[in-house]
Amino acid sequence: MSNPKKKSLSDLGGIMYSTDPSFNYENEQEATEESIANNQQDLRVMLDRKNRGGKAVTLITGYRGNTAGLETLSKMLKTKCGVGGAAKDGEIIIQGDFRDKVVLILQKEGFKVKKSGG
Repeated sequence: MSNPKKKSLSDLGGIMYSTDPSFNYENEQEATEESIANNQQDLRVMLDRKNRGGKAVTLITGYRGNTAGLETLSKMLKTKCGVGGAAKDGEIIIQGDFRDKVVLILQKEGFKVKKSGG
């Protein structure tokens, strides 16, 4: 039961039928989602005000790994900063200017972190 059930044809990524008897469909997400050690992650922490109605957010970019790890890291950062935020497309958004605090938290977790931007 290694293959999860497909819900629709679009879940197959465009493959509908193959006449090749040795064909084995591989899900792209399974191949790309692997966990990378914290000390091999190279994260950038910056302040962003663009397209946010003048509100400042702390933006953490450069995360490589699966989405579950990104969500876990995002939840931990939001909890420790006591604010809201989001995690999507390999980026974590923390509401407010928490650059220094986020850098310290990530360093304690073993990540390679740099402040970037002005």
